[in-house]
Amino acid sequence: MLYLTEADVEQLLTMPIALEAVETAFQHLGKGMAENIPRRRLHLPQGSLHLMAASLPELGYMGYKAYTVFRGNLQFYFWLYETETGALVCMMEANLLGQKRTGAASGVATRWMAREDARTAGILGAGWQAGSQLEAVCQARPIRRVLAYCRTARRLDRFCTAMQEQLGIPCLPASSAEAVVDQSDVLITITNSSRPVFDGGRIRPGTHINAAGGNSLARRELDEACLKRCGTIVVDSRDQARLECGEFLRPVEKGLLHWEQVGELGEVVIGQRPPRMNSEEVTLFKSLGLAIEDVAVAARVYRMAVEGGKGRIFPADAPPGS
Repeated sequence: MLYLTEADVEQLLTMPIALEAVETAFQHLGKGMAENIPRRRLHLPQGSLHLMAASLPELGYMGYKAYTVFRGNLQFYFWLYETETGALVCMMEANLLGQKRTGAASGVATRWMAREDARTAGILGAGWQAGSQLEAVCQARPIRRVLAYCRTARRLDRFCTAMQEQLGIPCLPASSAEAVVDQSDVLITITNSSRPVFDGGRIRPGTHINAAGGNSLARRELDEACLKRCGTIVVDSRDQARLECGEFLRPVEKGLLHWEQVGELGEVVIGQRPPRMNSEEVTLFKSLGLAIEDVAVAARVYRMAVEGGKGRIFPADAPPGS
């Protein structure tokens, strides 16, 4: 078994590689050639354990991710198996893996759903997932400037400085969420808010939204006005959305939204569902984060690690660290 650290993953995984792998995963999912098991959570007084698994038989791999959240500390690990033999071939630290694949999912959605002439990306949130979101969106469209907002001025300034240097385009701090929403062609929300982070009535015609911050029923970045404005609404998985999508819970209960209206990104990628009806339509991708994305990206990282001689080999009968 190969063991890869965060440093190993960082050396190998780029956003173009993650984008390609995640798009392939959604192609297989859309065609019914893959299986994804929604996340399950085990809650304890001190913290929680989260488990998610998927298989991509056509690519030859399956696996699961387990992560813990205890007193604000997060630890992510991914186990990769061969589908042909059932052999455990790799275990990797998966913090960066999760960041990249979450960003890549938004990038894939942007590639398929955003207007071709999108040039301004707006982002609400400047935490540990925000950078990969912007990186992926800028890979998907020729973005010329970024507008960003979060509630902490110092964090916002640091984020804008870092992203401007990384992306090579202006990344400007905004004075409010509304200032970002009013000017964005592609709008990213990546917060942990339990309340809507902007007034959905302000969304401009033609905007594409990537809502990637909330993956529990207690979180809600979008208001009902935003959902009413959206024509095409897709999620990464309807099964997982029924369990975790806080934005959809109340509208579904009120009859304002029906699950039949909600598509899946895999359906868009394989051409089964149109990505947008016209240039004026507001489109939404609600990202929850799927294990199928982890499997696809981890498989690419594993193969590159083997080819490049990265990581440490452990005997099949010895656990890591022994």
